[in-house]
Amino acid sequence: MPRCRGLSIIAFSRGSLFGFIPLIRNVSPLSLLSIPTSFEQSSHGSWEHQASSCIVKSLNESMSRDCPPGFSFTRRYSMRESSGGFKRWQSVRHFSNAVVELKTDNNTVRFSFGCPSSTNGSRLKQKVAKTKMSKKAKLNELRFYRLKAKKKKTSPNPEVRIRYSLEKAKRKEAWLIEKLRKFEIPKPFVEKYDPEILTEEEKHYLKRTGEKKKNFVLLGRRGVFGGVVLNMHMHWKKHETVKVICKPCKPGQVHEYAEELTRLSKGIVIDIKPNNSIIFYRGKNYVQPEVMSPPNTLSKDKALEKYKYEQSLEHTSQFIEKLEKELEDFQKHLAQFKRRKEDAALESMVNS
Repeated sequence: MPRCRGLSIIAFSRGSLFGFIPLIRNVSPLSLLSIPTSFEQSSHGSWEHQASSCIVKSLNESMSRDCPPGFSFTRRYSMRESSGGFKRWQSVRHFSNAVVELKTDNNTVRFSFGCPSSTNGSRLKQKVAKTKMSKKAKLNELRFYRLKAKKKKTSPNPEVRIRYSLEKAKRKEAWLIEKLRKFEIPKPFVEKYDPEILTEEEKHYLKRTGEKKKNFVLLGRRGVFGGVVLNMHMHWKKHETVKVICKPCKPGQVHEYAEELTRLSKGIVIDIKPNNSIIFYRGKNYVQPEVMSPPNTLSKDKALEKYKYEQSLEHTSQFIEKLEKELEDFQKHLAQFKRRKEDAALESMVNS
């Protein structure tokens, strides 16, 4: 095969030949200088023939050293020789930037005019115009889906009813998980700080002080958000300790709350009570921050919205487990019924 780099492009504008960009390695620049760069508009045939013969001659001279014997460039197209060539040249010539490709296929060189061909099988993506549905068509489609769902819901077959409810619950679960992803806040890099070392006597004193004092912060269904940390700093203005009461709290969740509040408020956990209350100490060298509500936390409204989605997801997951168990029990019952029927048929055959 000839050692060619690929395609060459010639750009025409109205009456001038701007340039020929060779992508072949061994084309000598002196041979290319002999190609005319501009011609008069009236002499189409003379400058066409002259330009094409010069290009092919220079290519033949450069490739004669590297190509196998018997190989030669063939000029496959001549605008003056073909019957409709002049008309084709006129259509190309009136473009602002006409493109000419030099193709090297099957040991031949040919020029092609027009848009560049797609390489590596890539095709131009055609935009498919979406047909707009009328309002009546949309209503008919919705009515069809409702009737289809109603048939499944009121089907006499229990398996069809269970599978319909299970598919619906799984779709809702996926939708809730997608909604909860919006409330995920990336945790920033935590600055390392040395927590103050407290003796046992100091811990006992702070524990008794925190139990006696009446100042507290309520950690409700919204969980940990910016307002809880703000209230803790507001209490630490006048008090050394503050009690955080977690009212609707699952088993083991109080320890997660304690870790999260320690990270956000930079306080020290003194004690965690069995009634889901945490006593925090502000520290000996406490300095109130300029921004008491951390920026990487949810707002009050967002925290409530997240809680509602979490509750819905929890109930949906429990409902899915219940439906899966019902479907499994029904299939077991069906298999048992079939087995009994087969056994009864065998017994009747033996008795007869």
